[in-house]
Amino acid sequence: MANNRTTVSASYIILVSAGSFLLAVLFFWISNLLAEKMQSLVLSVIFLFVVVMAGILADILGVSVTAASEAPLHAKAAKKIPGASEGVFLIRNADRVANLMNDVVGDIAGTVSGALGIALAVQILTYRQEFSQLVLNMLLTAVIAALTVGGKALGKRVALSRAEEIVYITGKILHGISIVTGKDFSTRSRKISR
Repeated sequence: MANNRTTVSASYIILVSAGSFLLAVLFFWISNLLAEKMQSLVLSVIFLFVVVMAGILADILGVSVTAASEAPLHAKAAKKIPGASEGVFLIRNADRVANLMNDVVGDIAGTVSGALGIALAVQILTYRQEFSQLVLNMLLTAVIAALTVGGKALGKRVALSRAEEIVYITGKILHGISIVTGKDFSTRSRKISR
């Protein structure tokens, strides 16, 4: 059964909106700086691909947490398997996690990838001036959109069919981060706000 609890408050909405603004400015500035400094078309394309993949992976996690069931992770958590408690925490905060992954990370990745596409077009035109800037911008925008939309469509299919597995893998990553940083992401340490 789907998780329909909400942990989103008005202060969270204000915080995530302000954070999104700052992150978008930061990522746009960094990507623009990298696009200007990178003289290699190959590195520019790789960087663009990484940004598109980040948006797709974030979308997969956002869908997975809303579709996953807690029961299999509770069974693992009872056996003290690392990452299971963190997975339960993600599912219990599915609305926040989905918002952060799908809306914040996904939308920022989409915006930045569009800006990178235009920067890549300018970079290509410095090497091959015979290309039409309008046509090149249109083609790059279309390719980026197709990769993003197609990747997210495939990602949603994977997310819905393997939701618990994806959440558990993410929980294991969070568990590893908690060992390094000391920040606990499990349900034992943080209560769900109503």
